[in-house]
Amino acid sequence: MIRTTSRRGMTLIELIVAFTILMVLTSMAVPVARTNVRRLKERQLREAEAEIRQAIDKYKDLADSGKLGIQKQDTYGYPETLDALVDGVKGSGKAADTKLKFLRRIPIDPMTGKREWGLRSMQDDPKSTGWGGQNVFDIYTKSDDKAADGTAYSDW
Repeated sequence: MIRTTSRRGMTLIELIVAFTILMVLTSMAVPVARTNVRRLKERQLREAEAEIRQAIDKYKDLADSGKLGIQKQDTYGYPETLDALVDGVKGSGKAADTKLKFLRRIPIDPMTGKREWGLRSMQDDPKSTGWGGQNVFDIYTKSDDKAADGTAYSDW
């Protein structure tokens, strides 16, 4: 009489092989996930910069057309601070009783996680990291990180 026994469970070799396969798959998934997170932050950075730059441009257009209240001479029609885009400025002419606002809030810099941006005035060097304080002509992230193509995020 021959007895047949059913196998229950896995042998040690089968466990090692299964564990190795899981390790290989996991090690392949982590870089992909990191790349996806980086791309998401890059997209958010571009969107935040575009939103702020568009608000600066709207402010400048209204200042040049004389639809904003009295402006300082050395601002050249640009906002004095980023907060001026959120707090608003008094209009002139028909809009003298209204406060014109350009942003609901300053967007978060996805690279630093803060609402702090590097500022450049029109009088500053285009690559400077110091703000002259005369006006807000452009913004950049304060992150020192670099994109996959090697460009610094602060140069975007």
